[in-house]
Amino acid sequence: MHLPFCAAKCHYCDFFSVPAEGQDIDAVVDAVLTEARQRAPLHPRTVFVGGGTPSLLDMTQMRRFLVELDEATRFTSSASEVTLECNPESLDRDKAALMLDLGVRRLSVGFQSLELDTLKLFGRVHDVDESFRAYEAAREAGVPDVNIDLIYASPGHSVEAWRSALSRVLDLAPDHLSAYNLAFEEDTVFSRWLASGKLKQLDEELELELFHVTRELTAARGLQPYEVSNYAHEGRACAHNENYWSNGEYVGIGPSAVGYVAGARSGNARGTSSYVQSIRANGHANAWTESLEPSARLGETWWLGLRRTRGVDPSEARRAAGFTDELDPAIATAETMVGYGLLELDGPRYRLTAQGLPVADRIAREFLVVPDAAAEVTERR
Repeated sequence: MHLPFCAAKCHYCDFFSVPAEGQDIDAVVDAVLTEARQRAPLHPRTVFVGGGTPSLLDMTQMRRFLVELDEATRFTSSASEVTLECNPESLDRDKAALMLDLGVRRLSVGFQSLELDTLKLFGRVHDVDESFRAYEAAREAGVPDVNIDLIYASPGHSVEAWRSALSRVLDLAPDHLSAYNLAFEEDTVFSRWLASGKLKQLDEELELELFHVTRELTAARGLQPYEVSNYAHEGRACAHNENYWSNGEYVGIGPSAVGYVAGARSGNARGTSSYVQSIRANGHANAWTESLEPSARLGETWWLGLRRTRGVDPSEARRAAGFTDELDPAIATAETMVGYGLLELDGPRYRLTAQGLPVADRIAREFLVVPDAAAEVTERR
């Protein structure tokens, strides 16, 4: 589920989000709940409320949202995992306790950095002390699973600074850590600054060293990598994202939310006003639907699955994609990558080697099928 409001738009972010000031938050919450009543599955296995910054909802809005979402889906009696994303400036003990009381069991807190200059560069509105207070608030409220989000390889980042910051975060003993290498996504402030020369990307060698430091320090604290950028203690991996990386089905609800059901991907209107108007007028906000051919679904299954530590079993990938042709093109691509030393075959599974891990995205893209040849897109107007 997508709640798109933030205190401010981060300079690196390419997700759809809008500053909350001046927005009719209640109207969007109304529309999201209306869509949930119509489209959300009854008794879901997992729920992930992302954004934006869902924790930005005030206490009254949060109570109403979670109570009515449960009335529509009965998630509190079925979901093994219910996650809500938070930013430090909008999370305190009372709000964490409220969310816990209403069924949320996992909070993901966006620290992003422990360097004040970097937080300002990112466009974040919190400081380092607020990050630690938010984490402690979640723990004091009794939230059983807490994830911390961090970003490394920002302009000017050093190995020493990252080692120090990551050690401080790991001292908190989070159940889960997401540590992402900064990406300069299209149509972001950072991509424009990069193009203009205002920012300079780190050298690949330094980015690689930061990646290895992340692996070293998390392993020393018992956090195991189960995906390229995600680490967890035993039994604490994010089940919702595991389903996504397995190319499993999911329903997307909210402005710009994307879902994947029965081999078709669909997306909602991108914009708060257009989303609300569409829900009110049509009962849905679907803006486009993409029907994927099995070959495309197979490529995406490998593309997603290779990011996972367990890798990809070709027979599982074929079943997930509904691919029935005798010749499996993904295996030929995988064997080529084995030849380059980027993948290895461990039993029935292909997985990234130590050499392949830092360039996982580049390798995974080799498995994707050209969309024009494999999909039919229908736009709603």
